[in-house]
Amino acid sequence: MQLLPRFVRSVLFAVCAALSLGVQAQTNVPAGWPNKTITLIVPYAPGGFSDTRMRLLARKLSDKIGQPVVVENKGGAGGVIGTALIAKAAPDGYTLGSGNLAPLAVNPSLMAKLPYDPIKDLAPVILIENSPLVLSVANALPVKTLAELIALASKTPGKLTFGSSGVGGAHHLSGEMFRESAKIDIVHVPYKGGSPAATDLMAGHLSMMFEMGYAALPSIQAGRVRPLAVTSQKRLTILPDVPTMAESGIKDFESYNWQGIVVPTGTPAPIISRLNQLFNEILKDPDVAQAISSVGSEAVGGTPEQFGDFIRSETAKWAQVIRAANIQAR
Repeated sequence: MQLLPRFVRSVLFAVCAALSLGVQAQTNVPAGWPNKTITLIVPYAPGGFSDTRMRLLARKLSDKIGQPVVVENKGGAGGVIGTALIAKAAPDGYTLGSGNLAPLAVNPSLMAKLPYDPIKDLAPVILIENSPLVLSVANALPVKTLAELIALASKTPGKLTFGSSGVGGAHHLSGEMFRESAKIDIVHVPYKGGSPAATDLMAGHLSMMFEMGYAALPSIQAGRVRPLAVTSQKRLTILPDVPTMAESGIKDFESYNWQGIVVPTGTPAPIISRLNQLFNEILKDPDVAQAISSVGSEAVGGTPEQFGDFIRSETAKWAQVIRAANIQAR
C-alpha cells in the first residue's frame, strides 16, 4: 500500500489532535445536553431594555447549540416574580434567566422579604452589559455644567427636582447617590415609568433626570434637554462631548443598569462553564456588539466568578445608598 506523503500525514495528525481536544474539553458536559428547548426567562414585560437584548441573545444561542431557545416574559413586582421563577426552576441547564440590577442587587435591601435569595438560589453565568445613565437637565434650567448645577442646588435647597421611573430603579438610585455625593438637597419625583418622567423633563416640569443612554439620546439630539454628565468610567461613544461624573468633579461615581445571565443554583458546573463560553463568543458577534454599543451600553463578558463578585459589590454599594436615603419600597 502506498504511504501517504509526510506533509499529508502531518496535517491529518494535527486535525485529529484538534478534534480530540475539542471532544475532551466537553466531556464533562452531561451527555446529550442540550437535546431539547431551552427557556430563557425575562422578569420584565415585552419590548423593554432587558427583553430586547435577551431575544437577540436567544437567537444567537439557538444558532450555536442547534436547539430552540424560547424567551418567556414573567414581569411584575420590580422583577421579583420572574426572578423567583428562575430560582425555583429545575437546575438541569434548560432554564436560564436574565439577571438584572433591581432583582439581584437592589431588592434585597429595598424589600423586607423576597421569595428567593439572589446569592444562594441563583448561580451567575456571565455579565452581558453595563448600561450607563445620562444626567440631563431641562433647557430652562440656567446651568451648562455639573458644577453649575451643584452650585444652583446649593443656593436653592429643596427647590430642584429629579424624576425617575419609580422607587428603587436605576434612575432613582443614581439621583440619590448624586444627592449624597454632592451634598445637595434635591427632591425626588417618582413616576410610573421612565417615559412620563422624560416627557415632564422636556416640558420643564422637572429640573433633572438620570436616564438610560438609549432613552435619553433622542431628546438630546433634538435639543429638548441638556446633557451634563454620564455615569460611566469613560465617555460614551454616542455622546463623546459629554463628560463623566468623575471628570465633572464627583469622584468615584459610577452607576449602571446592568444585566447578565443566571441559572438556578445546582445547575451542573460544566453546563455553566459551557454557557459562559458560548455567551462570551456571542458577545463578539458583530450584530450583538453593534446592538449593545449603538444604545450607549458596554459589552462585558468574563467568567461566572467575576459576575458573582460584581453582583456582591453592587449589592453592597446600593445597600449603602438605600440606607443613607432611607428609601422604602412602596
